[in-house]
Amino acid sequence: MLKSVLKGAVGLVVSCVLCVASFGASAQTEASDAKAQAVQKLFAERFNNPPITAVRPTPYGLYEVQLGMDLVYTDENVTFVLDGTLIDAKTRRDVTRERQDALAKVPFDQLPFELAFKQVRGDGSRKLAIFEDPNCGYCKQLRQSLKGIDNVTLYTFPYPILSPDSTIKVRNIWCAADKGATWDAWMLQGKVPPTIECDAPTEKMVELGQKLMVRGTPALFFYDGSRVGGAIPKEEIEKRLQQAKSN
Repeated sequence: MLKSVLKGAVGLVVSCVLCVASFGASAQTEASDAKAQAVQKLFAERFNNPPITAVRPTPYGLYEVQLGMDLVYTDENVTFVLDGTLIDAKTRRDVTRERQDALAKVPFDQLPFELAFKQVRGDGSRKLAIFEDPNCGYCKQLRQSLKGIDNVTLYTFPYPILSPDSTIKVRNIWCAADKGATWDAWMLQGKVPPTIECDAPTEKMVELGQKLMVRGTPALFFYDGSRVGGAIPKEEIEKRLQQAKSN
């Protein structure tokens, strides 16, 4: 009987401790959220209501203010703002870049592939999505690098942002019988796509790029969710494809 009572008492104490711990953690989270909201309100007041995506406390005593894909840092009173790269002095890590890379990740399988055309090379085991404008010189340079890459499935998302002519070219290529071949003929050989009328979703293409914060072309999205902007060389593409496949 005594053992039963003691066991019940111990159970009650443990339950109470867990409740207190849970309440304490919840209270801390709420306090942290309240401070972040206060910082966001102050920041908005002092900088004319910029498009703030989120405000988060950091382990180093500052608040991270996310403005789209840009990050700035401030104190809890928004007295000072750091607009630049934050480096961990002990490890020499670029904290800002790491956060931006994490924020930029996109679940590959959730991309709307109906707005892309697909090209399979070899066994197609590796996957790569690319946002390109048909009048982008760096995109044409990237296409040259891609010529030597095999065993990959390419998803090209046309992103006509450079000029009205880009929209026309994207429409003509999208309406072609073989989108991939027509795109490559233009990008690699300069063969102008013939004029064809059809319902090309050019507005949705631009909206998608803006939603994913694609600010320039080319932009490459790998299967592990990582992304990189610019015409990176073939060796770098191969390296990233292998890393993405193994993750």
